Amino acid sequence: MKLDILVIAVHPDDAELCCSGTILKHIALGKKVGIVDLTRGELGTRGTAETRDEEAADSAKILGLHVRENLRMRDGFFQNDESHRLEVIKAIRKYQPEIILSNALEDRHPDHGRAGDLVYDSVFLSGLPKIETSIDGVKQEAHRPRLLLQYIQDRYLKPDIIVDISDHMDKKIESIKAFKTQFYNPDVDGLQTYISSPEFFESVIGRSREFGKSIGTTFGEGFTSRKLLGVDNLFDLR
Repeated sequence: MKLDILVIAVHPDDAELCCSGTILKHIALGKKVGIVDLTRGELGTRGTAETRDEEAADSAKILGLHVRENLRMRDGFFQNDESHRLEVIKAIRKYQPEIILSNALEDRHPDHGRAGDLVYDSVFLSGLPKIETSIDGVKQEAHRPRLLLQYIQDRYLKPDIIVDISDHMDKKIESIKAFKTQFYNPDVDGLQTYISSPEFFESVIGRSREFGKSIGTTFGEGFTSRKLLGVDNLFDLR
């Protein structure tokens, strides 16, 4: 399946927290969007890999994703090396997206920045024909997306672009709450963590309000880019 947008997230729930409004907006515009999670989040204090699998599937239905898969890399221990790059390259060539959204290049959780660099390197390498990959014995064609953006996670980073998600905030919150073992939920027992507090959940909403305010809307999601971004027409900017 060819996708318009592929979101690559190191942990199930990263995409929901940081760019689910953008996902919802583009699906509403008729675009095909999918998520590839790199790990199952098995090192998370609350829940299990199996419950995260179920929660990711529930969220995928809420978002209306065209596909969601998990590469089952080792949470906390994957590396930005040849074997892991090849797995990401296979996913990119499989879905041939025009745009990729990936983890922040710098963040509180070390997996986030490492995954951001892994995807950044893999996007470039995916366009090189001399790197040969195959799935089920079928050779893949080289493919390089035209745009790679990183969503902003826990640590505040100044965005290079902000997407208005005002019409999709309610559904964004619903997709986050699908991860009921991870975030604030008084009906779930377990050790309290940094992300399971009500304050953390409110900070996610507050960040969306802050980005929205910056562009004159109610809610927004911010993204960074390692390359300069251009437009054909100044009137496309607000």
